[in-house]
Amino acid sequence: MKIAFMGSGGVGGLIGARLAQVGCDVSFIARGEHLAAMREHGLTLESPVGNVHLPKPRVTDDPGSLAGPFDLVIIAVKLRDTEAAVRAILPLIGPDTGVLSLQNGVKKDDILRPIVGAKALMGGVAYMGTTIARPGVIAHTGTMQRVVFGEYDGRRSKRAESLLDAMRKTGIDTILSDDIRRTIWEKFVFLTGMAAVTATIRLPMGPILGHPLTRQFYLDAMREVEAVGRAHGVRLPDKFSEERLAFTDTLPGTMTASLHHDLERGNPLELEWLSGSVVELGAAVGVPTPIHRAARDILILHAQGRKA
Repeated sequence: MKIAFMGSGGVGGLIGARLAQVGCDVSFIARGEHLAAMREHGLTLESPVGNVHLPKPRVTDDPGSLAGPFDLVIIAVKLRDTEAAVRAILPLIGPDTGVLSLQNGVKKDDILRPIVGAKALMGGVAYMGTTIARPGVIAHTGTMQRVVFGEYDGRRSKRAESLLDAMRKTGIDTILSDDIRRTIWEKFVFLTGMAAVTATIRLPMGPILGHPLTRQFYLDAMREVEAVGRAHGVRLPDKFSEERLAFTDTLPGTMTASLHHDLERGNPLELEWLSGSVVELGAAVGVPTPIHRAARDILILHAQGRKA
């Protein structure tokens, strides 16, 4: 497959490196010091389940310089950059190109759909702890690397089957979903709960799960999102938050959310698309969201990053 990654940070860097390693034709779109380091030294993935080094990846800061069309364009930029990013990749899209966002939140595809069109748009989520350790180097924390994606109409399209085959060759746990809207909300429940508690408590999940009060706080944060999703017609499984709590118990105690990483580093936060979205979506259907309102309000002065 011919695949372009719009965004070559943690998620895009890990998945792109593993797909390139198994023979896919991968192009990376990056910027700044990360771009410069990839051009000079290549892209390195440091992972407990297998390191990868691409000595000469195809990388650019100008999507228009790449020869399209592509089979697939994966969007993996921060949510605040979504609209600009998707407009930049329009030259890469042909009649059969899939556009797949692996960003956080439940509003991402609402931004993409009017720009790329419903035919091109696919839905997906990624579960992995990753960060740019230093320019040109992606660090994978823990062993979880999971991607779930699918077509919005639930069909097993040729492009979806091709991506599933390529992804499974990489060793990444990959599932083709027949209800991708529900899948995206399932991640939203899990991630937004984890983001709210790790960023406000400023600790990883190990100590949070280890104390009965903060453990309950995490569970209640997920339940709140679950209630909002159900009110919006999403068919979430029964006791889904309790199942996610049990799943979190199986993860390394060092697990944390990217919102917490960004807060510690003084980076801008995706707060508007996480707890902020829970508050907004809850208000639209009359579901109270006191935990996520508190998380949003506690973090709001940090939302623009330390420089701001």
